[in-house]
Amino acid sequence: MMCTTCGCGEGETSIEGHHHYHGHSHPLLDYGKGVAGGQVPGLSQARMIRIEQDILAKNDGYAAANRQWLASRGITALNLVSSPGSGKTTLLTRTLHDLQEEVPMAVIEGDQQTSVDAERIRATGARAVQINTGKGCHLDAHMVGHALTSLGPEAQSLLFIENVGNLVCPASFDLGEACRVVILSVTEGEDKPLKYPDMFAAAGLMLLNKIDLLPHLSFDVERCIDYARRINPGMQVLQVSAASGTGMQAWYRWLTDIRRPVVAGVAEPVTA
Repeated sequence: MMCTTCGCGEGETSIEGHHHYHGHSHPLLDYGKGVAGGQVPGLSQARMIRIEQDILAKNDGYAAANRQWLASRGITALNLVSSPGSGKTTLLTRTLHDLQEEVPMAVIEGDQQTSVDAERIRATGARAVQINTGKGCHLDAHMVGHALTSLGPEAQSLLFIENVGNLVCPASFDLGEACRVVILSVTEGEDKPLKYPDMFAAAGLMLLNKIDLLPHLSFDVERCIDYARRINPGMQVLQVSAASGTGMQAWYRWLTDIRRPVVAGVAEPVTA
């Protein structure tokens, strides 16, 4: 599926381990084969807009199917998005370690190359499937649908989808998640919500991570939160440190709250 924002394309795709997860295999879904497509010279802006609308409409169809599949099993899926280096994987591994006795959890890992992060996830004992996008800059709902059948997450579980590190293109692609969570590190600068408004507008929660480093930085927390809420007034914000554990209990309570109605089957999936 081509991304008309940056021109990455599907090319030839390969899926390794496209089967139900049995606890020993390490499936890899590789969408990076072939030459990435780009904007075709000579196409009008109107034509490119129509192409983008067609692509997103097709993705939305896959996302709706994913959402129905997840809802029928009481699975709460969260789409974790951020720029590279925000601490997503560290946050995720700590969460998996701390909550492993309380709730079943599984992970879909998205990266352009390697399965390094998926191996970190599996080291916690959690199920994980890796999607490699090659030159692609985001996950899409079709990829996630294949990953769901490979992974086979338990009913009434938490499913974390760690998207490719990128604050641009993932904002446009619904994966069928219950909520999008944007992770922003205090090492990145407080103006990120203004620079990447689409991502922050689409998120239901912002995790402000690495707050243990604040004494060593000039990061203005209140200004950052103000910027985020200018873009998305209803956004929830939690301040955490995945390294030190500060604020993580508030994150865990948020997970409990968002999971409860999905498990009970009495509410539609939460959207931003």
